[in-house]
Amino acid sequence: QVQLVESGGGLVQAGGSLRLSCAGSGSTFTRYTMAWFRVVQGKGREFVAGINELVDWREYSDSVRGRFTISKDNADGTVYAYLQMNSLKPEDTAVYYCAATKDQITQNDLRYDYWGQGTQVTVSS
Repeated sequence: QVQLVESGGGLVQAGGSLRLSCAGSGSTFTRYTMAWFRVVQGKGREFVAGINELVDWREYSDSVRGRFTISKDNADGTVYAYLQMNSLKPEDTAVYYCAATKDQITQNDLRYDYWGQGTQVTVSS
């Protein structure tokens, strides 16, 4: 069964850090583009960061560039995508989702084939 499972969310003070993890199993995610999106309550899904390891390419939204870092790793048949979030702000509060696509990195969430269940990140001021 193909699935993505996120972990690492929580409550943190402004200026703090969190590291989100996404474990992909059940398919060959090794060659997939992995990305993180977030949903702020009352708003639509927003692209945060994406990584295409095959071409060593990463993209970030303007709101997180310089503060967040996306990375990818493979271990024991499982693909992991990480989102290191530093200098967190209250406006980063959202549910964060991991996603995967066979395409190049895109901010269009409709192009992603697989999604995790989401993990809540809350940043207090």
